[in-house]
Amino acid sequence: MTPAQLLAFLLQLLPHRALRRLPALKNQTFYDRLFTPLVTLWYLLFQRLNEDHSLDAVLTNARAGGADQLNRKLSRQLLSSSTSSYSDARQRLPGTWLAEALRLQGRNLTALSSLALWKGFFVALLDGSTVRLPPYRNIPQEFPPHGNQHQKRTYWCLMRVVVGFCCFTGAALDCALGSTHFSEQALSCEIILRALGHWLLIGDRNFGVFRIVQTAWAKKHHVLLRLTERRAAKLLGQALRLGDHAVTWKPTRHDQLQPGLTADPIEGRLIVVLLHRPGFRSQQLCLFTTLVDGVEYPMAELVRLYGLRWHIELDLRYVKAQMESAQLEAHSAEMARKEWLASLMAYNLIRAAMLCAALHQGIPPLTLSFSACRRRLEYWLRDFGRTQASAQALWIRLLAQMSQCRLPKRRRPRPNEPRAQRHLRESYPPLVGSRAQARRKMQKHTAKS
Repeated sequence: MTPAQLLAFLLQLLPHRALRRLPALKNQTFYDRLFTPLVTLWYLLFQRLNEDHSLDAVLTNARAGGADQLNRKLSRQLLSSSTSSYSDARQRLPGTWLAEALRLQGRNLTALSSLALWKGFFVALLDGSTVRLPPYRNIPQEFPPHGNQHQKRTYWCLMRVVVGFCCFTGAALDCALGSTHFSEQALSCEIILRALGHWLLIGDRNFGVFRIVQTAWAKKHHVLLRLTERRAAKLLGQALRLGDHAVTWKPTRHDQLQPGLTADPIEGRLIVVLLHRPGFRSQQLCLFTTLVDGVEYPMAELVRLYGLRWHIELDLRYVKAQMESAQLEAHSAEMARKEWLASLMAYNLIRAAMLCAALHQGIPPLTLSFSACRRRLEYWLRDFGRTQASAQALWIRLLAQMSQCRLPKRRRPRPNEPRAQRHLRESYPPLVGSRAQARRKMQKHTAKS
């Protein structure tokens, strides 16, 4: 596969015709504006990839010809220095279309290589997190502020996110959003119900409940979930013992069920193993899977496959830290959803480039450093859309550079570090409550003096 073909595959992750055929745009009519939906989508991703996330940085790039490949008249007719045209285009773009584009991008990315499949399954890792938002406009109504240990509402609002990542490429396949009133299990069921093809879903003890198994089984998917020892013993019907056991999971009156689906018992296997790690205490691992064929899916291979679940912790950290999405400065709930989805799609662009570089060198994509590859891709994207020849030349150079960004092979494991950081002494006290309350308090003291 030549670098030019790899470049074509990267640009085909979001083909124009497929984006126009997505259901969210079928009934939408757009005027002939400079910022078309495709250009607006690109610059939403550009904002997360660029070091400067401001709207003015987008306008500067557009006037310099950064998106002329998508709209030739953009740089010639974009004469005003006001960012209102791009801001209005972001507001017009349907949020459901971004969610559909993310799923399309994830499917196209995993189709680039057979490395994304395991025995014919798309292996998806499920986990959730939260994103911090300022309490602007309607954000507190849709994403209420969370409480602290004193049962008081804090200033920041929280948006709960659940993401499904590809186990072998690290690509984001789908995402479900909601307030903290929604559980991660309920949001995960939304992802499972939308999943196309045959998936093998891997989750930790938080997802080892009947509702997840019920939803996956109804959509012809399979699961590999970790269970708590108490739930595993109850499922086995006796004290836990090591080995591979055939079980039938029947819901109890305490189990939450997915609305509209049958609650029939589900056949599966309960795998109980004892993990030994030098220098650490032995740990008992309880796994439930609906892959009942022990010959085709041996116990040792399933345990090894579950060991890859840790990669989703790194994937979420990359999206929140490397893409700077842990705290979004959106001014509305709908825009907060769009910016988070754009962060996942920009993250997928980096993963696609890493996959291309790995295929070019014949190495696994997860052996490459995400942060190093991100920095090199950002340099290449600065010249995106200028000329096709220069883009190909830069892309060939990018593949060679990315293939050298390999993770080090550590002889010794990293020591455990405390989850704390040293704060610098500030000249101003911390702001307690809203800024409007602090402003009124300051005006009151000023009036007295």
